[in-house]
Amino acid sequence: MKHSFDIIILCGRPASGKSEVIDYLKKTPVDERLRRFGIGDFDEIDDFPMLWTWFEEDAILEKILGKPRMHTDAGGYFLHQYQWDLLIERISLEYDKRLREPDYHERMTTVIEFSRGTEHGGYVSAFAHLSDRILERAVIVYIDVTYEESLRKNRKRFNPSRPDSILEHGLPDEKLERLYKEVDWDAVSASSPSHIDIRGKRVPYVVLDNIPSKTDDPALLGPALEELFAKARVVGRGEPGVGSGE
Repeated sequence: MKHSFDIIILCGRPASGKSEVIDYLKKTPVDERLRRFGIGDFDEIDDFPMLWTWFEEDAILEKILGKPRMHTDAGGYFLHQYQWDLLIERISLEYDKRLREPDYHERMTTVIEFSRGTEHGGYVSAFAHLSDRILERAVIVYIDVTYEESLRKNRKRFNPSRPDSILEHGLPDEKLERLYKEVDWDAVSASSPSHIDIRGKRVPYVVLDNIPSKTDDPALLGPALEELFAKARVVGRGEPGVGSGE
């Protein structure tokens, strides 16, 4: 039985539950994961480690080398809006590297993870910078939470001893508000209940309503993901975006 998805683009506000979904999938045995969710072996491309490297480089430049910061200002905000698009281009580049492996998608699903707020271009800008190779194989999974829920969970998960951790990083309240209080997902997805047009490619999508939170409770998350990925297979059947695994 082949996996059902070549690429899953996992989006949502910070702390919406994206990393918890990936963690749950990792902890599910591969045979069970394939049967329940249509996902066998998978790897991840997440832009958080990329941007965290920029923070670390700026700290080294400023505090150790006595040089100007290259990527962010003293408040930790990007110097240029186009850096958000650069991260998406980096995701596309990392995906291309995976395609060097023979028959990559015969064996693997790629999970691409990122968040975008309207303040820095939103999903309109981010999706526009994904490569055709990604868009032609992808299904988008959006985890929907309010800003207030994102704020609550962001505060809850933050571990100051592990600010670089995928599962335990967080944003200061003021930065979360500035960057992610407003998101453009509803506008991006308004024209169709099942597909988003990106440069003429109809990319299927599904939404996980995560209020009340399902990602905090494995007993709730498992059934929710079964329903979600079953729907993703339906909306993607016969369209660009889903592998030929059924």
